[in-house]
Amino acid sequence: MRLSDINKIADGNENVKDVRTETSDVDKPLKLDDVLRTELGEFGCFQLRNILLVTIPIMVSAFKSDFVFSTAAIPHRCQIPECGETSKLYNYNPDWILNAIPETKSGFSSCSRFAPNEYGINGSWESCPAGLFDREQTVSCGNFVYANDNSVVYDFDLACQEWLRALAGTLSSIGVLLGLPLSGYISDRFGRRIALVFNIFSLGFIGIIKAFSVNYNMFMILQLVQALLGSSVYTAAYVIATELIGQKYRVITSATASSMFSVGQVLLGRVYWLIGYWRYTTLALYVPCLFMVGYYWLLTESVRWLLSKKKYAEARKILENAARVNKKTINEKSMEALMNPPQTPILQETKSGLVRSVLRSPTLLRRVCTTPIWWISMTFVYYGLSINSTSLSDTIYLNYMLTCAVELPGYCAGVLLLDRIGRRTTLSSGFFFSSLCNILFVVIPLEMSAVRLVTYLLGKVGISMAMTSLYLYTSELYPTEFRHSLLAFSSMIGRLGAIAAPLTPVFAQYWHGLPSAMFCAMGVISGALVLTQPETLGTKLPDTLAEAEMLGKQDSKLNTATN
Repeated sequence: MRLSDINKIADGNENVKDVRTETSDVDKPLKLDDVLRTELGEFGCFQLRNILLVTIPIMVSAFKSDFVFSTAAIPHRCQIPECGETSKLYNYNPDWILNAIPETKSGFSSCSRFAPNEYGINGSWESCPAGLFDREQTVSCGNFVYANDNSVVYDFDLACQEWLRALAGTLSSIGVLLGLPLSGYISDRFGRRIALVFNIFSLGFIGIIKAFSVNYNMFMILQLVQALLGSSVYTAAYVIATELIGQKYRVITSATASSMFSVGQVLLGRVYWLIGYWRYTTLALYVPCLFMVGYYWLLTESVRWLLSKKKYAEARKILENAARVNKKTINEKSMEALMNPPQTPILQETKSGLVRSVLRSPTLLRRVCTTPIWWISMTFVYYGLSINSTSLSDTIYLNYMLTCAVELPGYCAGVLLLDRIGRRTTLSSGFFFSSLCNILFVVIPLEMSAVRLVTYLLGKVGISMAMTSLYLYTSELYPTEFRHSLLAFSSMIGRLGAIAAPLTPVFAQYWHGLPSAMFCAMGVISGALVLTQPETLGTKLPDTLAEAEMLGKQDSKLNTATN
């Protein structure tokens, strides 16, 4: 799920002023942000070029959700050998089907059939009379007939094994959770470009192997490994795009990156719609990834990473090139200050210190117990709505594309409202609005398919607005000394929602409205919990625990004249 921009958005809030900026220029060392603001330019042609280059990897990163289609349920029924059926691909709904299979509210049974009579008489595919079957006795299917062969359900004969089918999506989410630390290590140890190329090559290479899976166990193992090694394409691309952008433009850059991810999801649905069969579509999606290793030469390394690793010669070269492209000039004195930072002792909080501070502060403890629930709800509802959209009608690809496309107005609404009505109100409104749409989707009659679809899409708009708000609001609730650790904790726990989301379509077989009711309940709980926390609009970003505890009080308000 795209967690790399947490700290970036926190730093990019135009209305929040870091305490460090209030110190004297004489007392503090020159920072890259200072050079961006005063000399190089916070957003110029050089930064724009980088953003345009990484939009393709960001869109491609959405392809890891291909399990939505590759493991999609296929309408199926029992194979009737008494009537000449000997393979998996026959007419799914012949005229005589109710002679052999019990009728249900949705048509006919998917997993049972009438027992054959013991007369030794067989019919044919053209004529299959009811007299061939004992209509008082039903038995489980021996083999199946499928409506199409588009997903692994056909190839690996997964009919009536819904939990096993849905497990591939859960394994993908587990792989993402396990892969985040690995990608972070590669990025911090070897550089942002290496991390991006490694992830995108792994995504493509393992995806291609997955297209040749010979059984479902192999498919699921590759699904896990692909997510583990290739899940951080978005993270790496985003970091490269933002680490040379000034604080003023990071919020809009984050919204742009999220929008490109949504475009990638729409592209995923379109490619599946055009090709259909999962093996061919998987190859079409992932073969181009192998050619994207060229990004190692197309992109420049992050200047921030180079400076942190004391690779000053490379950093200088990139800054000079950026200045030339932006038609700016960096003062030699500023360049030397960046290349020769003062050696100051670094104070680090220990893990035990963080735990003690949380336990000793009732205010911080309540937030640590609350924010992870927001993240669980957000990922659960966001991914759950995308995954369940394929069951809205027979046009599963169009449903998915619409559900992903409506994220764009949700992101825009979040960005517009955050600085107008506040963080808390925007976030809680997103949760509550999504919950309202989900419960309405349950009670609207099935015959009103158009109204149900619009309601469903509005629910995705609401949770997308909540997603945009959640990154910023959570970051502003925690002090600088603990912000990174506690945000990482919240986002890590939040992955539980993404792990559970792929299993929700299975609950629909017990009651069609159960997944939406679950989404509604989680949204209401989180929306209510949001209201227990203080508003952070117009407050300064807390650096210390004491300042974080003061949020919501008059003393925490910024003097707007200084903004």
